[in-house]
Amino acid sequence: MSEPNNHQINEDSKIKDMEPFRQEVGEYMTTNQGVGVSDTDNSLKAGERGPSLLEDFHHLEKMSHFDRERIPERVVHARGAGAHGYFQVYESMAKYTKAKFLQDPSVKTPVFVRFSNVGGSRGSADTVRDVRGFSIKFYTEEGNYDFVGNNIPVFFIQDGIKFPDIIHAVKPEPNNEIPQASSAHDNFWDFISLVPESMHMIMWFLSDRTLAKSYRMIQGFGVHTFRFVNEEGKARFVKLHWKPLLGVHSFVFDEAQKLSGKDPDYHRRDLWEMIEMGHYPEYELGVQIIEEEDENKFGFDILDSTKFIPEELVPVIPVGKMVLNRNPDNYFAETEQSAFHPGRVVPGIDFTDDPLLQSRVFSYHDTQLYRLGANFAHLPINRPVCPVHNNQQDGFMQTNIKQGRTNYYPNSLGGGCPMMTPEGMSAFSHYSESVQGNKVRKRAESFKKDYFSQATLFWNSLTDIEKDHLVKAAHFELGKVQTKAIRERMVELFNQVDHELAKLVAKGIGVAAPTKAVTENHGQSSPAVSMEKMKEKMEKSAKTRQVAILAADGVNSSQVMEIKEILKQAGVLPQVVSEFKGTIKGADGQEIEVNQTFLTAASVMFDAVYVPGGKQSVEMLVNKDDAIEFVHEAFKHCKPIAATGEGVELLKGAHLKGVNFDQAGSNGKAKADQGIVTSQDGSDMQSIGQKFIEAIAKGRFWTREQMEKKMVPA
Repeated sequence: MSEPNNHQINEDSKIKDMEPFRQEVGEYMTTNQGVGVSDTDNSLKAGERGPSLLEDFHHLEKMSHFDRERIPERVVHARGAGAHGYFQVYESMAKYTKAKFLQDPSVKTPVFVRFSNVGGSRGSADTVRDVRGFSIKFYTEEGNYDFVGNNIPVFFIQDGIKFPDIIHAVKPEPNNEIPQASSAHDNFWDFISLVPESMHMIMWFLSDRTLAKSYRMIQGFGVHTFRFVNEEGKARFVKLHWKPLLGVHSFVFDEAQKLSGKDPDYHRRDLWEMIEMGHYPEYELGVQIIEEEDENKFGFDILDSTKFIPEELVPVIPVGKMVLNRNPDNYFAETEQSAFHPGRVVPGIDFTDDPLLQSRVFSYHDTQLYRLGANFAHLPINRPVCPVHNNQQDGFMQTNIKQGRTNYYPNSLGGGCPMMTPEGMSAFSHYSESVQGNKVRKRAESFKKDYFSQATLFWNSLTDIEKDHLVKAAHFELGKVQTKAIRERMVELFNQVDHELAKLVAKGIGVAAPTKAVTENHGQSSPAVSMEKMKEKMEKSAKTRQVAILAADGVNSSQVMEIKEILKQAGVLPQVVSEFKGTIKGADGQEIEVNQTFLTAASVMFDAVYVPGGKQSVEMLVNKDDAIEFVHEAFKHCKPIAATGEGVELLKGAHLKGVNFDQAGSNGKAKADQGIVTSQDGSDMQSIGQKFIEAIAKGRFWTREQMEKKMVPA
């Protein structure tokens, strides 16, 4: 055997000598190449508040690896539903922006919208507590513009370099892949308890906003601050808002949980069926405009995505309407393959130095390259409606057959084509902004200034019932956390928001309540963030609400037919629910179609319940647990309930707390109390129907919840 040469001996010695070093520093963070990382909370910027730099190799490596962690579904927003439609501006926005789709009120710009849940996989349920994605692709004559937003106006983190961390924390824990589509576990709250900048978002997250009633009834927010730039080059900061014309509505938590089992596709089914029936969802686009000279007047940094600008400080100006009027022809080809990207803008819309936005501009595009390949823009759902010319070529799934010999610029052999687009012909030019500063990995002081005041403002803005729901949500979420130290840290953070809130949360999660406040609550509020206060200002409408009509053989068929017609005229959608599918026979022998059964349906799938008369029908329902539970559950969830004739007996059998059925609409008149509409003889169905529709338009009757709290001993 030949002797090893000295060079080989030296190399082996070096390798052996390095082993103790690797073990010694094994718990210190490094890049994938083993280079030590001193800061993974702040991206590299030109100055504390300047733009993020492409040379930040740690940021790019971290994001690139994160973007490729799931195959083949999206890393986040995996479960969603899509729809086609159009957008029309009300009047020209030329004063603020040169974007052409915001100029001519006669032009309908085609759009494709994808709504989504953030945390769960494609196989999770629709109605879990989660943020909802709200993304729109505008097919404009100047190219595609993507609005990539959520149904909440703020986010958990300030700097995009932390995005992999927040998503890793909320996803199922890596050792056991539990829990799915749920934030109620130690990892998520461990992260939140150590990142106080998240507390404003946490207040929104624990509110009923994350229990969306329907995709047709959520708001959309751009989250980030963008810029509008007009033809003269004048720039203004802008926040983008979408408001559903049906209003913003939510489930109560018990409903959402039960729906996850009864109909896990509830949101997707609702959107699809409403469009098929011609009840097209509509949303109004509004903008908050901030002049450049007002950038620093708010007491917080408008580039901080954990902050929002209250509408009381900067009103939302309505600028246009979007209508969704067509379902996709193929879910995979359109909804699943749609690729959104916040960096996809058109002339007249530009970026700011928001470090979360700048990270997303890289990450979303990088993710689409991974999911769909280099030519994802060739897919029909992503393809612009305007001509596309460039020298990008080949790659997986190249569908364009380009002709000619040149694929470079400049060239003379191809006549210089494709040539540069002159600015006057819709070329995009970045807004010219002076940037100065040292290369630093540091958070701007204006971002670190205050983590809690807007969380307090949110709390102060809620109604009592909304506050109660938020506290119960905290009890559920943190009640699932096994590590007591995490629960204690969260109570400390809630105490920074509001002392009474912290005490209420502590009471339900088994930790000591704080003995004194650490900050003063000055009482500032913004009514626009409260869903209940928003409803008070909106025109009440019962359109597209769904009503369950509980019936069996022997039902008073005339009452059923009359109420169905009255409801339909108001845009309400009635369905007959009975024990078996098929038909039931009315007392007069008329056959009535059954739409749902007690086995396939539940009260949580409806907005209201009606029980018609008919002695035989009601006797059967009174002795059926499913029917009693149906009514009782609808009452518990504060929904409108109506009954006529013998139908009132079913309501009595459900033991509805606090409801007095004495003189329950006697003498032909309808009686309405706490959303319970009754008539003993049902002779005036028009009056009954009108009162019932008014109750449906109101939505929930929260006095029932408050009354139940009073009945429970302290």
